[in-house]
Amino acid sequence: MKNSLMTPSRLALALGFTTVLAACGGDKKAENTAPTAEPAAAATDASKVELAETQEITINNAAEPESLDPHKVSGVPESNILRQMFVGLTSTDGDGNTIPGMAESWETTDNKVWTFKLRDAKWSNGDPVTAHDFVYSMRRLGDPATASPYATYLADAKVVNAQDIVDGKAKPDTLGVKAIDDKTLEITLSEPVPYFPDMLIHTSVKPVNQKVVEAHGDKWTAPENIVVNGPYKLSSWQVNERITLERNPQYFDDAKTTINKATLLVVPAATTDVQRYKAGEIDMTADSLPPEQYDQLKNELGAEVIEPPKLCTYYYEFNHTKAPFDDVRVRKALSLALDRDIIVDSILKQGQKVAYQFTPEATQGMKNFEPEWKSWDKAKRIEEAKKLLAEAGYSESNPLKFELLYNTNEQHKTLAVAASSFWKDSLGFVEVTLNNQEWKTYLETRRTQKHEMARGGWCADYNEASTFLNTFKSDNSSNYGKYNSPAFDKLMASTLGGDVTAEQRADIYRQAEAELDKDTATIFVYQYTAPRLVKPYVIGFSDKDPMGNWHIKNLKIAKH
Repeated sequence: MKNSLMTPSRLALALGFTTVLAACGGDKKAENTAPTAEPAAAATDASKVELAETQEITINNAAEPESLDPHKVSGVPESNILRQMFVGLTSTDGDGNTIPGMAESWETTDNKVWTFKLRDAKWSNGDPVTAHDFVYSMRRLGDPATASPYATYLADAKVVNAQDIVDGKAKPDTLGVKAIDDKTLEITLSEPVPYFPDMLIHTSVKPVNQKVVEAHGDKWTAPENIVVNGPYKLSSWQVNERITLERNPQYFDDAKTTINKATLLVVPAATTDVQRYKAGEIDMTADSLPPEQYDQLKNELGAEVIEPPKLCTYYYEFNHTKAPFDDVRVRKALSLALDRDIIVDSILKQGQKVAYQFTPEATQGMKNFEPEWKSWDKAKRIEEAKKLLAEAGYSESNPLKFELLYNTNEQHKTLAVAASSFWKDSLGFVEVTLNNQEWKTYLETRRTQKHEMARGGWCADYNEASTFLNTFKSDNSSNYGKYNSPAFDKLMASTLGGDVTAEQRADIYRQAEAELDKDTATIFVYQYTAPRLVKPYVIGFSDKDPMGNWHIKNLKIAKH
């Protein structure tokens, strides 16, 4: 799911979820046999714990959200909030498994035509949630008028006409999504996609209430206007300070919800986050702890340091549309000269792994790729980097100069300083200017290609390699660096089809990673971990979901 705010971050990608239904092709029928509601994750048996009289929680979400419109966001901080307020066709349990959401069951005979049966559920204003809501919402996602940063998500999912709608060649009402009746939704794909229900957990395909959106326009997400179908409703929004959520009594599974109020803070500095946690102001920190305090925190707080897996990759993104990064020699030189081992072993020191490919190694259905230069020692990498820069025309008299953009965060700054030092010290004639921007501004700068190089992080939207590799397709709306490779596009286009086996698809993904490496599309730096602090009286937080999709409705506050 998206752009990650913090260093070790979300969606991300050690993910191992099992699909709700078997991935069947041919004339086999895949049927959902999962439970009809989401089971609460519980590291502790909540039934044996005396609960606090006041069921409220304070969580640091680290950044001011760009928006609370599911179709106008792309980041982890936004998804953390929207996951509490909106429920899509499918959802996830505490282990990251795909389970029923608004759809209580689904079926397909060919992995192309999918039929979803909706449960009886209501919006927070009492309106019934219907298949028509999903038709409207999916059309709105791809409509160019919406300008969604995830506009191509349904095109990646091979929904009929989705790409033509994004390109303005077809009307939104031609999308391959239709309501058979109020409780039956049919989605038609142009290619078999066996993991399609897993894709529907994503923020961008959650429903919105058409009546409310059309009545209030851009103001529909204001606390006084917003209508939701999830366990919590927006109560107040104090910009750059906090968002308050209160329990939604209309939620279909409200009887199993315990926490009545949740406060999500905007504290970007990890050191401040930890200080406020120790002072009792925060019950759950963001998933990024200060590296310099990590060992001390583990010794001091023990089991309060939670270390969930995370399917995410940290990288430095090139803007391919202009010099100097339209030259593969420059891109390759900087990649070779970046000392990833020092970043992982000496700076971060929290179990991160060096990234030699974009897709985290733990992702389902992936054959991992190792570049030739992985086996080179540091001296050989630097020698080759200097040679490439010289061939590109750079020298002491003509140094390579560029700006490195990162969003406000202590760790991003530390890594940006380290990266610029590696390049300066090892290559000699590289001059890097650092540019720090707040989250929303930083995202807009990247989306409009007003950067030269930018720190980036991508976390899985679902547990399959395409959630990463699709973002490098030339027509993908999340391709902020505008990498354009017909060879890469051709490989990704060949991953789906009735005769493509899972084994063949995994091998194509490996070839796609090799293509990204050949072109040095981006500098992949490391694979995330997601350490955070959680108070011992917070019951039900799962550390097993590699996508990091925590749900407040699964939590309880023990008496303390």
